[in-house]
Amino acid sequence: MLIQAQRLPTEARQAEIVAAALRLAQLSSPESITTTDLAGALGLSQGALFKHFPNKEAVWLAAMTWTTENLLRSLIQAAEQGASPLESLRCVFFAHIDFVVAHPGVPRVILHELQKPVDSPLKQQVRALMTGYRQLLLRLLEACVQSGDSPQKLDTSAAATLLMGVVQGLVMQSMLSGQISSMRTQAAPVFSLYLHGINKSS
Repeated sequence: MLIQAQRLPTEARQAEIVAAALRLAQLSSPESITTTDLAGALGLSQGALFKHFPNKEAVWLAAMTWTTENLLRSLIQAAEQGASPLESLRCVFFAHIDFVVAHPGVPRVILHELQKPVDSPLKQQVRALMTGYRQLLLRLLEACVQSGDSPQKLDTSAAATLLMGVVQGLVMQSMLSGQISSMRTQAAPVFSLYLHGINKSS
């Protein structure tokens, strides 16, 4: 039996629906999650759900917009905590790991969307996230070179690609094992290897 959900303002309800969608994506493919599933997770009717989002695609787009805003914000804040460019890079890396552990449904949504051949508003939002992330890494890596922590010959573009790939690899392994929190224990030695590769003394 459907339990009547408390009536919330539109913004609050939309945020609640987005959060529910990401929670459901932890265990199920976004493709298989229906509007009935979303409504049921919140004790809403489908009619009530459609008052806030016209269709399921709009929910996933809102979820990815939320991800872009919140992940980039957390990464920028992490970068500001570092006492040096290298330390800022470390803070950004572990902030990304912490975000994925806290929101394991996010990589499932991203991976599912990237498999589709058609360019969509959702894929464009994923691209915006990756672009913003890459630009942050490039700024930090260029600062590493300028500070003398990394060699002048460092290919900062390749180094940014590699670090993003490192995180994606950790995500994939943790998803395969079903233990997303294992990323935290694996992250430290992996980042140490990465750091060795961009360090001036290496």
